[in-house]
Order: sequence, then C-alpha cells, then structure tokens
Amino acid sequence: MRILIGELDQILSAEYLPEQRHGLALDAIFAPNIRFFLARLNGAAMGCGGVAFFADFAEVKRMYVRDVARGRGVAQALLARIEEESRVTGFSLLRLETGARQLAALRFYERAGFQICAAFGAYATMAPQAIATSIFLQKCL
Repeated sequence: MRILIGELDQILSAEYLPEQRHGLALDAIFAPNIRFFLARLNGAAMGCGGVAFFADFAEVKRMYVRDVARGRGVAQALLARIEEESRVTGFSLLRLETGARQLAALRFYERAGFQICAAFGAYATMAPQAIATSIFLQKCL
C-alpha cells in the first residue's frame, strides 16, 4: 500500500503544485472514518482506493491503479467496493476531487455515473489557488 501511494504521489507531484494536491497522508488512511482497499491481480498489489465518511456524504480518496493493470477491471472493482461500503454505511451521496489533468480518471468517473459539482466540504473554504486545478464530482448511490 505504501508503495502504491508513493507512486500516486510521484505522478501527482509532477503535475500539480503542493497546495493543489489534496490526497490523504498515509497515516490518515487509518482514521476511524476511513475505509481503504487494496486490489490485487495474481497476488500482486495493482491498485488502491479509499472512502472517507463525513456527516452528509462519502468521499473517494487515493484511488489509483498501476498502468500495467489498467483496462483489466481493477478500477471498476475498487470503485464498486467503495460504493458498496458507502451504501452499507448509510450514505447515498459519493463525492470526489481529482485534478483537471487526470484525463483518464475524469473519463473513468464520467462513465461510472459521476457528474461535475461545486466544491464541497473543506474544499469549499480553500483559497482559490489551492483548488484552481481541481474538478469536483458526485454520484447518487
């Protein structure tokens, strides 16, 4: 898991300024309001993703699939697990923030039924520069 998060951070740090990256710190993944999942193919970790639960919505966090596993259903399986965990926990609204340069992620989420929405939660109070490259999406479960 640590290696996957490191790979994701490396990709995002090449594209966005530090204040424009809003991923959870590795130790935050183990907070009581977060569930985190690892996807494996043939025993090897190929993807990860989590969901954070807030008062009135759930938020996808740290979704990542290695290039070698893309197109093999890993992202769909992770998102399905995140959606199921959200439903079981009592949430009907799933939100996320991603970067404007993450074109494959944006296409994936659009195909999965997410629609653009306004900044939400803590993002809504951030300085404009901090969210200048952010795209906010949501889906009713």
